[in-house]
Amino acid sequence: MSYYIDNSYVSLNKHNEELCGDRVETTYYDGTQTLVLADGMGSGVRANILSSLTSKIICTMMSSGMSVEDCVETIAATLPMRKDVMVAYSTFTILQITSEGDAYMVQFDNPLSILLRDGKAVEYPVEVNVIGDKTLYETRMKVELGDTFVMFSDGVSHAGIGISMSFGWQNEHICSFLESKCSVNDSPHTIATKLVEAAKELYLGVMGDDTTVAVMKVRQRSELSIMLGPPANPEDDVRVIEDFLSRPGKKIVSGGTTSKIVSRYLGEKVETCLDYLDPKIPPAGKMKGVDLVTEGVITLGRVMELSEQMIDGTIPVDWKNNKDAATTVTKMMFEDATDINIFVGRAMNPAHQNPQLPINFSIKMKIVEVLSHNLEKCGKRVNVQYF
Repeated sequence: MSYYIDNSYVSLNKHNEELCGDRVETTYYDGTQTLVLADGMGSGVRANILSSLTSKIICTMMSSGMSVEDCVETIAATLPMRKDVMVAYSTFTILQITSEGDAYMVQFDNPLSILLRDGKAVEYPVEVNVIGDKTLYETRMKVELGDTFVMFSDGVSHAGIGISMSFGWQNEHICSFLESKCSVNDSPHTIATKLVEAAKELYLGVMGDDTTVAVMKVRQRSELSIMLGPPANPEDDVRVIEDFLSRPGKKIVSGGTTSKIVSRYLGEKVETCLDYLDPKIPPAGKMKGVDLVTEGVITLGRVMELSEQMIDGTIPVDWKNNKDAATTVTKMMFEDATDINIFVGRAMNPAHQNPQLPINFSIKMKIVEVLSHNLEKCGKRVNVQYF
């Protein structure tokens, strides 16, 4: 079986710091997903530099097939020294999972990662590997469908020390939290958000340290296609629609003109859904043959905003409870799907040419660009086609 490795992370800066001292780097190469979570010594600019260099070097070298020994030696020779203590230091966690289900994890001085299987925290094999003066914990194993690795910086385990908890948040208590608060259907981003928000509560809202949670989950592939705008040449309508409808997985039609040409091709009417709650977002529609019909630029503009909040970690934990069309599209694209096909029509909407309206063709292109970028940052495979 060929697996898809979904991943996401959420970071919160230490109080009064503009830069986060934790850094997550991911890359996909030749069927292998690599994620590195690094935590630089201290906080602020220095920690950010240390963690950025560490995560980038390791991710690049490991994805190229180099050994962890080579990575550690390179980091030791590269990281800038603190002149006062002559130490260059960053903790790190490395996780690689292949599409065939082979996992390799290396942990150095970060809190031990948690493996969730069927909603329960389970043990995994660990071997000690000493490289120079560093003790690394290595894991090699076969993963199963649904396996979820939760990695985090010590900002999580130190949460609440001297404030709400005497000894911080111990791993067994973090495991209990994940088992009780996270569903087996939760996405990596949802799990990461729940854990970070819980740590924030233990800090009583004032972050005592940089806090990062990264999650990798083994999934089956799930494809989604969205059609935005009709082709520039009306003669291409049928060809593009047939290509769009032939794709496996769920389908979204976005835009009034687009829904009309798809409706005409299918011979089905669009029924407007009136059970929506946000007056700022036009209502969604239903049509046999596709899974969702929405208005175009306004709805996708809101999807773009939600995706930006998702990337920078400011999206509310309960965002999925909203019942508007933009929230539904965001969930389908960023939570449910692994592969997204975006069909972008180049036809100019006459309404967009009205200079009194704040929308135009270039805004649609910008939305597509930002959405594609944010989807890729969340580990999705994105294919954009223009017609």
